[in-house]
Amino acid sequence: MKDILKLSKTNPILLFDGVCNLCNGAVQFVIKYGSKDNLRFTALQSETGQKILEHFNLPKEDIFSVILVENEQVYVRSSAALRMYKNMGGFWSLMYFFIIIPRPIRDAVYNFIAKNRYKWFGEKESCMIPTPELKSRFL
Repeated sequence: MKDILKLSKTNPILLFDGVCNLCNGAVQFVIKYGSKDNLRFTALQSETGQKILEHFNLPKEDIFSVILVENEQVYVRSSAALRMYKNMGGFWSLMYFFIIIPRPIRDAVYNFIAKNRYKWFGEKESCMIPTPELKSRFL
């Protein structure tokens, strides 16, 4: 676990719901449009994801949140999503501006989308398997 936390100092780690089409699309979006190659990814359902959840005392069954580990700190829900944009660099980092909206309001919107994401976007039967070119970005 110490190696993973140490990695988060240079490469923030994004935990996502591996069977959610919206979440997988978000990871593909970050890979395609991010101007930095710094973010690393792992599914919440993976062994690494479960260890991270345990380390930060987060519920292992809470797959309704995207989680970002950066500089050994954990961010959840809307804060994690906004920090993801910030870490993408370029134009996308401007999305971090929305951090000024009070967290309860941001998280209410986030929770509404998270609650309905399977209904609106569907789900996969298993977690995404990265291509060989992208394997280095996944834990």
